[in-house]
Amino acid sequence: MSLSAAAGMRVQRQRDSALRPILRYDPVLLGAVLLLLMLGVVMVYSASAVYAGARLGDGLWFFKRQAGAAAAGVAVVLLVMRVGYRRFEPLAVPLVILSLALLVLLQFPGLGHAAGGARRWMKLGSLIFQPSEIAKISLVLWLSRSLARKQDRIRVFSVGFLPHITVLGLFTILLLLEPDFGTTVVLGVLTVALLFAAGVRLSWLLGLGAATAPVLALLVWRSPYRIQRVLTFLDPWKDPQGHGYQTVESLLGFGAGGSFGVGLGDSHQKLFFLPAAHTDFILSIIGEELGFAGVAAVLVLFAVVLWRGLKSAYAASDAFGCWLALGVTLLFSLEALVNAGMALALLPTKGMALPFLSYGMTSVVTSSFAAGLLLSVSGGPGGFLQRGAGARR
Repeated sequence: MSLSAAAGMRVQRQRDSALRPILRYDPVLLGAVLLLLMLGVVMVYSASAVYAGARLGDGLWFFKRQAGAAAAGVAVVLLVMRVGYRRFEPLAVPLVILSLALLVLLQFPGLGHAAGGARRWMKLGSLIFQPSEIAKISLVLWLSRSLARKQDRIRVFSVGFLPHITVLGLFTILLLLEPDFGTTVVLGVLTVALLFAAGVRLSWLLGLGAATAPVLALLVWRSPYRIQRVLTFLDPWKDPQGHGYQTVESLLGFGAGGSFGVGLGDSHQKLFFLPAAHTDFILSIIGEELGFAGVAAVLVLFAVVLWRGLKSAYAASDAFGCWLALGVTLLFSLEALVNAGMALALLPTKGMALPFLSYGMTSVVTSSFAAGLLLSVSGGPGGFLQRGAGARR
């Protein structure tokens, strides 16, 4: 082989290497997500082992499923990071349509599965999942795509306000049919926050708030169990063995934990005292077993997600990535805020999973998918940095 040919092949290999995509990500954000996933597996096992052994005959029943969901979640995070968030922009509209269709099908007998007085789960053979979890991600994707495309006309009512509120209204109606009041409020706050950040006229948002507040108040007032939850929130100790039971037991768990907890696996509340110990009230078990230090660690991890998510949104290379990072960050923050507030009796009791930590395969996998999108934005264009020609458009 001639010297010139060898030099040419070396130059070509260097060009190929330069054009090869290099995975980029925020290591701090990734570390926080992985720690939350791992802690979720440990705490779900601790909170559910006794219950699962007594009721299902297998103390590892919930643990095995949560571990499988966490493993799938890690795979989803890495896959979405590698694919890049831009690949999901064209899927925003189809995902919204799919989510709305699933929420409609949820009302059909045989498809929708009711539990705890709400029809929130869809059962297809052995597969059970929550369409509302998919709806959250699809709405964030669609809002991000829409706001990015309409940013120059965002202050036009028929362009920047009406379409977004219409789609939110469709989700609201279908979610309230389940009923799922908590998810409805979270998506409403999320949408209004994104519209406000995008520059939609404040008068329109205030008008929306003025119009919906009486409707929400009426929904609470006309629903006996919702008004009871509000009354219980105001004074849970008035009926500690009745309506206030779950809240009181949650607070007793935090109180027993003290500064550093009673020890991992030594919770007393999980022994059939605290309902939903491995799902909605997982933070109470963390507070009892790991104490204030454990709860503070969880809140710090979510604060890290908030901090790095906002940083990713600020540094995003395009408008879609900016709104997507902001939307996902707000979604995680709102869910964590509602769940922690409920467990600490700072908010009325509401079925809301703690992202990454509460038991539930749908919640873990969809949260991981959202985290993958956020990490993809944090890594630059499409989650990759391509050197050489075509690196940046």
